[in-house]
Amino acid sequence: MSALPPDQDLIVFDGVCVFCSGFARFIVRYDRKQRFRFVVAQSEAGRALYRRYGLDPDLMETNIVVVNRRAHVRMRAFGAAMGAIGWPWAVFQPLVWLPAGLTDRLYDAVARNRYRFGRRACTMPSQELRARLLE
Repeated sequence: MSALPPDQDLIVFDGVCVFCSGFARFIVRYDRKQRFRFVVAQSEAGRALYRRYGLDPDLMETNIVVVNRRAHVRMRAFGAAMGAIGWPWAVFQPLVWLPAGLTDRLYDAVARNRYRFGRRACTMPSQELRARLLE
């Protein structure tokens, strides 16, 4: 994973969580320039990336979004991904500039309850998403 090209943006997502995998499917659909590649958090590469960025790979409490070689987590990950895919979704990019204490509390509340809000088993990834998975 350390050999990612400098222009390769990446999203590490929980492949079991309906919200997280839905986020990955959303990005695939609207990422017209195909900037992002994807890694399932449960894979060895995903677990290694969680450790690399100081996160517990067993908790998987956030997606990791890497844009321009800079890693983002929680609400900032969402804002960075939206900014990277462009208009009209880039209107959410300012979330990266809001105080993390405020936005992360909201993000953490959803993350803690994500399996209660939706089913735990997601549909199979689309062919487009499978084609962009690194592992």
